[in-house]
Amino acid sequence: MALILASTSIIRRQMLDAAGVQYRAERPEVDEAAVKARLDDPEQVVGELAALKACSIGGADWAIGSDSVVSVDGCPFDKPADRDQAEEHLRFFSGKTMLLTSAVALARDGAVDWHCIDCAKLEVRSLSDDFIHFYLDAEWPEVGYCVGVFRLEGRGVQLFDRIDGNYFTILGMPLLPLLGALRERGLVPR
Repeated sequence: MALILASTSIIRRQMLDAAGVQYRAERPEVDEAAVKARLDDPEQVVGELAALKACSIGGADWAIGSDSVVSVDGCPFDKPADRDQAEEHLRFFSGKTMLLTSAVALARDGAVDWHCIDCAKLEVRSLSDDFIHFYLDAEWPEVGYCVGVFRLEGRGVQLFDRIDGNYFTILGMPLLPLLGALRERGLVPR
């Protein structure tokens, strides 16, 4: 039986690869903007998007869907549209607490069988304009594909004074609970 990652995210693929999970990746068919327009609670947004992504992959195969959202001062943030917007986001985040919420769902035959939602708090340090330019010069365009405009596994770690939360959740998928669910279903060795 095949396992499918309903995502084009490089980091999610890297997490599964590093864990030794056998899968193939497919692009999910989900209207993310419609869900985000309808819901405003970060946990509801990521939970529904993870489920919809997993369920968008039909057939008898198991599918993994995942999503993450960042909010600061109660405002949700998407991936930046361009470098100028990335700068705006980083200026807004400066000196504030970022709440990152990630969800993962496991579905089969178009129905969710299991899901998990996890949150992390990231204290963004005060960021100077010089640092923001230095950072984006080094990390753009890769961070343009990342909610929160950072890759914790790269220079993005320099944005923060303190981080409370699971590393994998921050990367974009609660991996440890997912691995447990995969083991329970016989999709990876026990």
